[in-house]
Amino acid sequence: MTHVVVDPVTRIEGHLRIEAEVDGGVVKDAWSSSTMFRGIEIILKGRDPRDAWAFTQRICGVCTTVHAIASVRAVENAIGAKPPPNARILRNLIMASQMVQDHVVHFYHLHALDWVDVVSALSADPAKASSLAESISDWPLSSTKYFAGVRDRLKAFVDRGQLGPFANAYWGHPAYRLPPEANLMAVAHYLEALDFQREFIRLHAVLGGKNPHLQSFLVGGMATPIDPNQQASINVGTIAQLKELIAKARDFVARVYLPDVLAVASFYKDWAGHGAGVGNYLVYGEYPEDDGANPSLFLPSGVIWNRDISKIEAFDPAKITEYVTHSWYEYAGGDAKGLHPSQGETSPKYSGPQPPFERLDTSAKYSWLKSPRYGDKPMEVGPLARMLVAYGRGHSRVKALVGDVLGKLGVGPEALFSTLGRIAARAVETMVLAEKMGTWVDALADNMGRGELRIHDNDKWDPSSWPADATGAGFHEAPRGALGHWVHVKDGAIANYQCIVPSTWNAGPRDASGQRGPYEAALLETPVADAEQPLEILRTVHSFDPCMACGVHVVDPLRREVVRVRAR
Repeated sequence: MTHVVVDPVTRIEGHLRIEAEVDGGVVKDAWSSSTMFRGIEIILKGRDPRDAWAFTQRICGVCTTVHAIASVRAVENAIGAKPPPNARILRNLIMASQMVQDHVVHFYHLHALDWVDVVSALSADPAKASSLAESISDWPLSSTKYFAGVRDRLKAFVDRGQLGPFANAYWGHPAYRLPPEANLMAVAHYLEALDFQREFIRLHAVLGGKNPHLQSFLVGGMATPIDPNQQASINVGTIAQLKELIAKARDFVARVYLPDVLAVASFYKDWAGHGAGVGNYLVYGEYPEDDGANPSLFLPSGVIWNRDISKIEAFDPAKITEYVTHSWYEYAGGDAKGLHPSQGETSPKYSGPQPPFERLDTSAKYSWLKSPRYGDKPMEVGPLARMLVAYGRGHSRVKALVGDVLGKLGVGPEALFSTLGRIAARAVETMVLAEKMGTWVDALADNMGRGELRIHDNDKWDPSSWPADATGAGFHEAPRGALGHWVHVKDGAIANYQCIVPSTWNAGPRDASGQRGPYEAALLETPVADAEQPLEILRTVHSFDPCMACGVHVVDPLRREVVRVRAR
């Protein structure tokens, strides 16, 4: 039995440690530990609930908008604020654009290098790379000359010793299977995706003033003015700009991202049999299509048990609890019982080893993440969960795209419950949203044409209109999965605040019953060719797109200076 430690897990946001026991070339047990502490909930106590979104949005610099929307929804739920239709549409556009950009960045810049051997691309034949690219897509940047240029640029990096993002990886690992020409194509698209995401996310600057950390959210609506006759508002010119950005996104996803996923996956079909995890899936649902008390959602909510997508159970917020049995926190009533987040406590109590250390005591507390449970069971959240629920609910576009992907790969539906399934689901979701965004822009333009320009519910802005004591919950489907914020407002101030983020659901440690979290369960039976270079462990962990900064923030119990930043 070999004990493997991956710390830090790179190409993620934040700090994650994975420990695993490998025997006979496969993982027999695994533990997921987040080594940072998040204190936003403590910081928010006593503050104006209308300001909470600005604080929570700083939980992460990658997820950015997701905490803002969950926060304003939680406060609106507590005080009874009702955003007008334009605010709903603006929020949908902001959230969907975040999803599209985030998924593209994840595949190319955070996950593709687990499957693509960059060094191998140096030996590629540009003519063969061109032929391969043209066989899977009619993307214009596919000529022999183009790929020769990419190969020469890559070689120049290597010759100068300036590999940058390509410097730290297991190049030459036996688990890499792509031919050199496929590797060269993937490297070229890696570089193109950098330009795409930078251009596309201008949508956030248009609707929110900046990215990351948009400035246009408000409890009760949005602060982005809409007026066809004002230059400093969303007007006809803005609508045209939004349509142009969205059209470019549809084109890139359809002709580059989705074909690349299929091309890479075709060499790794056996990974449809690895990384299944807990088999339970949770989705809050997202993108309200109307303004009723219970609006229809473009991506539906639901719960799947034991991989049975023929039975989609309705989501019940009352069934959520969080355990701290193996987390560096304590509950006033004891650590063996889970708490609903509306009654949640954030009382840190570190009891682990002082770094650096060789291994965790996994029989005790070993992570700064709590252990969320739904109906006392671990749940996977994220793109795979969303696409499975949408498929099971009969979402026509999701069903068509999933069927197309499975057909082109020549695999059955069971392949979805895997590391490969997460990658494919993320690409499908990106395509679905890139196509849908145009209808929201049209709806915004239609409202503008009819003179419907409202963006905020002013009736609930004054705290004197609020209940003296109220609780609320705000739910959002972030790129990485189900995100929930819970707030208790008393006498106009925040009395308690709790967040359960997607990476807490997926990366959390064992609970009081010893049930593994999704990362820990997904790693079981994962093949490991070389325990000194555990590339395969990274493949499955990265397929969830970890964001530990959302789960926890850094703290040094000895109060030492961690880093000093100086402006020059």
